[in-house]
Amino acid sequence: MEFSFTKWQGCGNDFVLVNCFAEKLTDYAALAKRVCDRHYGIGADGLILLLPSTKADFRMRIFNTDGSEAEMCGNGIRCFARYLRDHGVTDRDKFTVETGAGILVPRLQLEAGKVTGVRVDMGEPVLEGEKIPVTGFGMNRVIEEDIEVKGKNYKMTCVSMGNPHCVIFVEDAEAFPIYELGASFESHPAFPRKTNTEFVEVRDRQHVRMRVWERGAAVTLACGTGSCATGVAGVLTGRTDRKVEVELDGGKLTVEWDEATNHVFMTGPAELVFTGEIAD
Repeated sequence: MEFSFTKWQGCGNDFVLVNCFAEKLTDYAALAKRVCDRHYGIGADGLILLLPSTKADFRMRIFNTDGSEAEMCGNGIRCFARYLRDHGVTDRDKFTVETGAGILVPRLQLEAGKVTGVRVDMGEPVLEGEKIPVTGFGMNRVIEEDIEVKGKNYKMTCVSMGNPHCVIFVEDAEAFPIYELGASFESHPAFPRKTNTEFVEVRDRQHVRMRVWERGAAVTLACGTGSCATGVAGVLTGRTDRKVEVELDGGKLTVEWDEATNHVFMTGPAELVFTGEIAD
Protein backbone atom coordinates (compact mmCIF):
# COMPACT_ATOMS: atom_id res chain seq x y z
CA MET A 1 0.00 0.00 0.00
CA GLU A 2 1.38 3.36 -1.04
CA PHE A 3 0.02 6.70 0.15
CA SER A 4 0.99 10.25 1.06
CA PHE A 5 0.52 11.70 4.53
CA THR A 6 1.16 14.75 6.66
CA LYS A 7 2.36 14.69 10.27
CA TRP A 8 0.86 17.25 12.69
CA GLN A 9 1.03 18.18 16.34
CA GLY A 10 -1.11 20.24 18.68
CA CYS A 11 0.58 20.89 22.03
CA GLY A 12 2.74 17.82 21.39
CA ASN A 13 -0.26 15.55 20.75
CA ASP A 14 0.80 14.23 17.34
CA PHE A 15 -1.06 12.69 14.42
CA VAL A 16 -0.61 11.18 11.01
CA LEU A 17 -3.24 12.67 8.70
CA VAL A 18 -4.29 11.08 5.40
CA ASN A 19 -6.53 12.75 2.83
CA CYS A 20 -8.89 9.95 1.73
CA PHE A 21 -10.21 12.08 -1.12
CA ALA A 22 -6.82 11.46 -2.73
CA GLU A 23 -5.72 8.18 -1.12
CA LYS A 24 -7.51 4.84 -1.06
CA LEU A 25 -6.96 3.03 2.22
CA THR A 26 -8.30 -0.19 3.73
CA ASP A 27 -8.39 -1.60 7.27
CA TYR A 28 -8.02 1.67 9.12
CA ALA A 29 -7.49 -0.03 12.50
CA ALA A 30 -4.53 -2.10 11.32
CA LEU A 31 -3.09 0.90 9.51
CA ALA A 32 -3.31 3.02 12.67
CA LYS A 33 -1.33 0.48 14.68
CA ARG A 34 1.28 0.35 11.94
CA VAL A 35 1.82 4.04 11.28
CA CYS A 36 1.56 5.14 14.93
CA ASP A 37 4.33 2.81 16.07
CA ARG A 38 7.25 5.05 17.10
CA HIS A 39 9.88 2.42 16.37
CA TYR A 40 8.65 0.67 13.23
CA GLY A 41 6.23 3.23 11.81
CA ILE A 42 5.93 7.00 11.45
CA GLY A 43 5.13 7.55 15.13
CA ALA A 44 2.00 9.29 16.41
CA ASP A 45 -0.70 9.34 19.05
CA GLY A 46 -3.35 8.70 16.40
CA LEU A 47 -4.28 8.35 12.74
CA ILE A 48 -6.65 11.00 11.34
CA LEU A 49 -8.60 10.44 8.14
CA LEU A 50 -10.19 13.15 5.98
CA LEU A 51 -13.33 11.74 4.39
CA PRO A 52 -16.43 13.02 2.56
CA SER A 53 -19.55 13.70 4.61
CA THR A 54 -23.25 13.79 3.82
CA LYS A 55 -23.95 15.73 7.03
CA ALA A 56 -21.22 18.38 7.13
CA ASP A 57 -18.55 20.01 4.97
CA PHE A 58 -16.02 17.30 5.89
CA ARG A 59 -15.76 14.15 7.96
CA MET A 60 -12.96 13.32 10.40
CA ARG A 61 -12.28 9.83 11.75
CA ILE A 62 -9.51 9.14 14.24
CA PHE A 63 -7.93 5.86 15.32
CA ASN A 64 -5.78 5.33 18.42
CA THR A 65 -2.41 3.62 18.56
CA ASP A 66 -4.08 0.35 19.57
CA GLY A 67 -6.36 0.44 16.52
CA SER A 68 -9.51 1.45 18.39
CA GLU A 69 -11.57 4.31 16.98
CA ALA A 70 -12.09 7.42 19.11
CA GLU A 71 -15.26 9.47 18.87
CA MET A 72 -13.37 12.74 18.81
CA CYS A 73 -10.02 14.39 19.48
CA GLY A 74 -9.72 18.07 20.34
CA ASN A 75 -6.09 18.50 19.35
CA GLY A 76 -6.74 16.37 16.28
CA ILE A 77 -9.60 18.49 14.98
CA ARG A 78 -7.46 21.63 15.20
CA CYS A 79 -4.78 19.93 13.10
CA PHE A 80 -7.49 18.65 10.74
CA ALA A 81 -8.89 22.17 10.33
CA ARG A 82 -5.52 23.70 9.57
CA TYR A 83 -4.74 20.98 7.04
CA LEU A 84 -7.93 21.83 5.14
CA ARG A 85 -6.91 25.47 4.78
CA ASP A 86 -3.15 25.10 4.31
CA HIS A 87 -3.53 22.38 1.67
CA GLY A 88 -6.21 24.14 -0.34
CA VAL A 89 -9.09 21.81 0.48
CA THR A 90 -11.08 24.89 1.53
CA ASP A 91 -10.55 28.64 1.44
CA ARG A 92 -12.96 29.30 4.30
CA ASP A 93 -11.91 30.04 7.87
CA LYS A 94 -15.03 28.42 9.39
CA PHE A 95 -16.67 25.13 8.40
CA THR A 96 -18.45 22.07 9.78
CA VAL A 97 -16.84 18.72 10.54
CA GLU A 98 -18.67 15.46 11.11
CA THR A 99 -17.11 13.44 13.95
CA GLY A 100 -18.12 10.49 16.07
CA ALA A 101 -19.18 13.05 18.68
CA GLY A 102 -21.43 14.97 16.29
CA ILE A 103 -20.89 17.96 14.02
CA LEU A 104 -18.31 20.46 15.30
CA VAL A 105 -17.35 23.90 14.02
CA PRO A 106 -13.67 24.96 13.90
CA ARG A 107 -12.74 28.57 13.17
CA LEU A 108 -9.23 29.39 12.00
CA GLN A 109 -7.47 32.36 13.57
CA LEU A 110 -5.56 34.27 10.89
CA GLU A 111 -2.85 36.93 10.88
CA ALA A 112 -1.67 38.28 7.53
CA GLY A 113 -3.40 35.36 5.84
CA LYS A 114 -1.57 32.74 7.90
CA VAL A 115 -3.16 30.43 10.46
CA THR A 116 -1.96 31.22 13.99
CA GLY A 117 -4.40 29.03 15.91
CA VAL A 118 -7.75 27.30 15.81
CA ARG A 119 -10.83 27.91 17.97
CA VAL A 120 -13.30 25.04 18.00
CA ASP A 121 -16.91 25.02 19.17
CA MET A 122 -16.86 21.65 20.91
CA GLY A 123 -20.59 21.67 21.61
CA GLU A 124 -22.36 21.03 24.90
CA PRO A 125 -20.83 18.81 27.57
CA VAL A 126 -22.77 15.68 28.52
CA LEU A 127 -23.12 15.39 32.29
CA GLU A 128 -25.65 12.59 32.89
CA GLY A 129 -23.96 9.47 34.23
CA GLU A 130 -25.52 6.90 31.92
CA LYS A 131 -24.81 9.05 28.86
CA ILE A 132 -21.09 9.56 29.60
CA PRO A 133 -21.23 6.56 30.43
CA VAL A 134 -20.53 5.85 34.11
CA THR A 135 -22.36 2.96 35.76
CA GLY A 136 -24.56 3.40 38.81
CA PHE A 137 -25.58 7.04 38.41
CA GLY A 138 -28.54 6.91 36.02
CA MET A 139 -29.31 10.42 34.76
CA ASN A 140 -27.61 12.08 37.73
CA ARG A 141 -24.43 14.11 37.41
CA VAL A 142 -21.17 12.54 38.58
CA ILE A 143 -19.53 15.28 40.64
CA GLU A 144 -16.91 14.55 43.32
CA GLU A 145 -18.03 10.93 43.58
CA ASP A 146 -15.92 8.18 45.12
CA ILE A 147 -13.84 5.82 42.99
CA GLU A 148 -11.42 3.26 44.39
CA VAL A 149 -8.30 2.43 42.41
CA LYS A 150 -5.66 0.03 43.68
CA GLY A 151 -6.95 0.29 47.24
CA LYS A 152 -7.06 4.09 47.42
CA ASN A 153 -10.11 6.33 47.21
CA TYR A 154 -10.31 9.29 44.83
CA LYS A 155 -12.99 11.86 43.98
CA MET A 156 -14.07 11.80 40.35
CA THR A 157 -16.02 14.30 38.27
CA CYS A 158 -17.12 12.84 34.95
CA VAL A 159 -17.89 14.61 31.68
CA SER A 160 -18.39 13.52 28.09
CA MET A 161 -17.21 15.76 25.28
CA GLY A 162 -18.42 13.14 22.83
CA ASN A 163 -15.96 10.78 24.52
CA PRO A 164 -15.80 9.86 28.23
CA HIS A 165 -13.60 11.66 30.73
CA CYS A 166 -12.92 11.14 34.42
CA VAL A 167 -11.38 14.23 36.04
CA ILE A 168 -9.42 13.74 39.27
CA PHE A 169 -8.27 16.87 41.11
CA VAL A 170 -4.90 16.35 42.81
CA GLU A 171 -2.52 18.39 44.92
CA ASP A 172 0.46 17.97 42.58
CA ALA A 173 -0.08 16.92 38.97
CA GLU A 174 3.64 16.49 38.32
CA ALA A 175 4.09 14.10 41.25
CA PHE A 176 0.96 12.03 40.67
CA PRO A 177 1.87 8.42 39.67
CA ILE A 178 0.08 8.54 36.32
CA TYR A 179 2.09 5.72 34.76
CA GLU A 180 1.32 3.41 37.66
CA LEU A 181 -2.40 4.19 37.96
CA GLY A 182 -3.56 5.44 34.56
CA ALA A 183 -4.45 2.05 33.09
CA SER A 184 -6.43 1.12 36.20
CA PHE A 185 -8.59 4.22 35.84
CA GLU A 186 -9.05 3.60 32.10
CA SER A 187 -10.33 0.04 32.54
CA HIS A 188 -12.18 0.55 35.85
CA PRO A 189 -15.54 -1.31 35.96
CA ALA A 190 -17.32 2.03 36.48
CA PHE A 191 -16.65 2.86 32.83
CA PRO A 192 -18.33 0.43 30.40
CA ARG A 193 -16.60 2.04 27.40
CA LYS A 194 -13.40 2.70 29.36
CA THR A 195 -12.40 6.31 29.97
CA ASN A 196 -9.84 9.04 29.49
CA THR A 197 -8.53 10.29 32.82
CA GLU A 198 -7.27 13.78 33.66
CA PHE A 199 -5.20 14.47 36.77
CA VAL A 200 -5.58 18.17 37.50
CA GLU A 201 -3.86 20.59 39.83
CA VAL A 202 -5.62 23.95 40.26
CA ARG A 203 -3.11 26.82 40.32
CA ASP A 204 -5.78 29.53 40.59
CA ARG A 205 -9.27 30.15 39.22
CA GLN A 206 -7.95 30.86 35.72
CA HIS A 207 -5.06 28.40 35.51
CA VAL A 208 -4.77 24.63 35.93
CA ARG A 209 -2.04 22.05 35.33
CA MET A 210 -3.29 18.86 33.72
CA ARG A 211 -1.78 15.49 32.84
CA VAL A 212 -3.72 12.91 30.91
CA TRP A 213 -4.00 9.16 30.43
CA GLU A 214 -5.86 8.69 27.15
CA ARG A 215 -8.06 5.70 26.47
CA GLY A 216 -6.30 3.56 23.88
CA ALA A 217 -3.14 5.68 23.84
CA ALA A 218 -1.84 5.87 27.47
CA VAL A 219 0.02 9.04 28.53
CA THR A 220 0.09 11.78 25.88
CA LEU A 221 1.48 15.30 25.92
CA ALA A 222 -1.97 16.85 25.54
CA CYS A 223 -5.67 16.10 25.15
CA GLY A 224 -8.08 18.68 23.78
CA THR A 225 -11.33 17.02 24.82
CA GLY A 226 -9.71 16.29 28.18
CA SER A 227 -8.88 19.97 28.59
CA CYS A 228 -12.51 20.81 27.82
CA ALA A 229 -13.72 18.23 30.35
CA THR A 230 -11.32 19.70 32.90
CA GLY A 231 -12.70 23.20 32.32
CA VAL A 232 -16.24 21.94 32.83
CA ALA A 233 -15.29 19.93 35.93
CA GLY A 234 -13.57 22.97 37.41
CA VAL A 235 -16.80 24.94 37.14
CA LEU A 236 -18.99 22.08 38.40
CA THR A 237 -16.83 21.71 41.53
CA GLY A 238 -16.46 25.46 42.11
CA ARG A 239 -12.71 25.42 41.61
CA THR A 240 -12.33 27.56 38.48
CA ASP A 241 -13.98 30.26 36.43
CA ARG A 242 -15.69 29.50 33.12
CA LYS A 243 -12.61 30.53 31.14
CA VAL A 244 -9.38 28.79 32.08
CA GLU A 245 -5.90 28.22 30.73
CA VAL A 246 -4.95 24.55 30.78
CA GLU A 247 -1.22 23.82 31.01
CA LEU A 248 -0.38 20.44 29.52
CA ASP A 249 2.86 18.52 29.18
CA GLY A 250 3.12 19.76 25.58
CA GLY A 251 1.73 23.29 25.73
CA LYS A 252 -1.28 25.39 26.69
CA LEU A 253 -4.92 25.51 25.63
CA THR A 254 -7.64 27.99 26.48
CA VAL A 255 -11.02 26.51 27.38
CA GLU A 256 -14.23 28.48 27.88
CA TRP A 257 -17.59 27.03 28.95
CA ASP A 258 -19.98 29.69 27.68
CA GLU A 259 -22.89 30.21 30.05
CA ALA A 260 -25.24 31.66 27.43
CA THR A 261 -24.98 28.81 24.91
CA ASN A 262 -23.75 26.01 27.21
CA HIS A 263 -21.11 25.28 24.55
CA VAL A 264 -17.45 24.65 25.31
CA PHE A 265 -14.88 26.48 23.18
CA MET A 266 -11.28 25.33 22.88
CA THR A 267 -8.48 27.47 21.42
CA GLY A 268 -4.93 26.38 20.69
CA PRO A 269 -2.17 25.73 18.16
CA ALA A 270 -1.89 23.25 15.30
CA GLU A 271 1.44 22.80 13.53
CA LEU A 272 2.68 20.83 10.54
CA VAL A 273 5.68 18.67 11.43
CA PHE A 274 6.48 17.10 8.06
CA THR A 275 5.02 15.47 4.97
CA GLY A 276 5.92 12.09 3.52
CA GLU A 277 5.00 8.97 1.61
CA ILE A 278 4.71 5.33 2.60
CA ALA A 279 5.65 2.80 -0.06
CA ASP A 280 5.57 -0.95 0.49
